[in-house]
Order: sequence, then structure tokens, then C-alpha cells
Amino acid sequence: MKKYFASSELIINDDGSVFHLHVKPEWLADKVILVGDPGRVALVGSHLENKECEVESREFKTITGIYKGKRITVVSTGIGCDNIDIVMNELDALANIDFNTREEKPQLRQLELVRIGTCGGLQPNTPVGTFICSQKSIGFDGLLNFYSGRNEVCDLPFERAFLNHMGWSGNMCAPAPYVIDANAELIERIAGDDMVRGVTIAAGGFFGPQGRELRIPLADPKQNEKIENFEYNGYRITNFEMESSALAGLSRLMGHKATTVCMVIANRLIKEANTGYKNTIDTLIKTVLDRI
Repeated sequence: MKKYFASSELIINDDGSVFHLHVKPEWLADKVILVGDPGRVALVGSHLENKECEVESREFKTITGIYKGKRITVVSTGIGCDNIDIVMNELDALANIDFNTREEKPQLRQLELVRIGTCGGLQPNTPVGTFICSQKSIGFDGLLNFYSGRNEVCDLPFERAFLNHMGWSGNMCAPAPYVIDANAELIERIAGDDMVRGVTIAAGGFFGPQGRELRIPLADPKQNEKIENFEYNGYRITNFEMESSALAGLSRLMGHKATTVCMVIANRLIKEANTGYKNTIDTLIKTVLDRI
């Protein structure tokens, strides 16, 4: 029996578009680039031809067009894993639910999704300007813990080793962090031989969760020091950002391919930063467009 999705669960606008994104099913390409900043959609879109749609709702802006013969959709997500939850569920609905019958389609339509973002480097080999492809993500957000199948797709021994190393207990980072692999084939294609393949922490905020202290003292003042020193089976944590875990995790559960690539704009270890990165991130955008 086909699964039916009530109007309270899948909200469809009067024009036939999905609730938050305001995108219609026919506008979605199989290859999707996700960016945080709505302004960056225009930068990616400047490389596309024959644009089919350009729609904006809140922080979600979408363009679909052609790049070197490939049909590509570009979507902005805003900041945080909570927004990735919205974007991924609505993109999957556009691909795999019939909006007329509200029933799941009989055949899975698999999407390829690459997030292009910025991050903070945590190791000597991740100076400002480095491109990092997230091979694994550690989710500080807890999002995946709300979905069935979470343990089947996560690296549970890695999770336990990380928690033991950090010495976290009680309410610190509860629900507990989860560790998820990005899609191996997509990593090979996107990272090539010129990107660092890293372990990325997706933090639940920009300040405290990433070890930044302003007026409020941190619950764990040695958090970043412990993160930088952590090693498991040859893996070291390379960078902080705020979305990669939810993207990789939801994609695995839904049957899609996904990974995240970020340009380092600050190195927390040597305390350097570059706020003028917007002039150089176009190189990363063109690299991903060529390889997706």
C-alpha cells in the first residue's frame, strides 16, 4: 500500500509549490548545490544558462538552470542544521512524492547534493584558503536522533570514542553527537586530488558551540583544545561549520548522495581569519560545478 501524506505533514501551497521553498516539482534538477547565503545563489547562478525558475521565500532562494549541459538546481539554506531539515525534507518530497495524489512514488529518484560553504580550520594543514571536503561529520545538533534508522547509518564506535575523549556527560551536547559519512562516490568525484578530506564538526551555533567566548564563559573551556587533539583510526577533526552532519545524515536515510565542501576562512589553531573570502570562493563554486 502506498504511503499517503496528509496536508498537515506535507504542506503544499495553492500554486502547487512546496511550503517553505516555494519550489514546484518540475523545477527540481537531479543535481543540487546548496549554499547558506541567499546572496551566494546569484553568484552560482551567474554561471548557469537557460534559467527555468528564480524564486525566493524567506532565506530560501532557488535557481534552476544549465551548466555545460548539466541541469542544476541551486538552493540557499540559511544557517544551521534546523534549516537543512526543512530543505532536505522538502527537496526529497519534490522528488519522491506525487503532489497530486499525496502518495509516495513507486521508484526512488536519487538526488546528488553538494553544499558549498565556509568553515573554520582546526589543524595546521587547514590554513585560510584551504578547500575541505567533509568525509565524516560530527553532528553537535542532535537532529538525526529524531529519525528512525539513525544507528544503522552512523559510525557508533567513532561516536563513543569521541564522547569518551571529550569527557562530556549530563546535558552537554545532549542529545549526544552523531557521526555520519558522506557519500563515498561523490567525495571521490568532488574532492579529487586537490582538496583536504576531513572530519567536520557541525556545530549548533557560531559562538559557544564552536568554542568562541565573548561575555558568557564556556561550559567546557578546553573544548577546542580537546577537539584539536582527538584522533581515531587515523582520523583527526579538521574544521567547524554548521550544516554538514544533517545534510549527510538525512541524505543517507532518504537514499540520496551528499557531501559538503567548504573554504577555510578562519584557522582557530593559529587564530587567523580572512573576511574578504567572497572574492575567492567563486573558484570553489566553479570547481564543484565542473565535478558534480
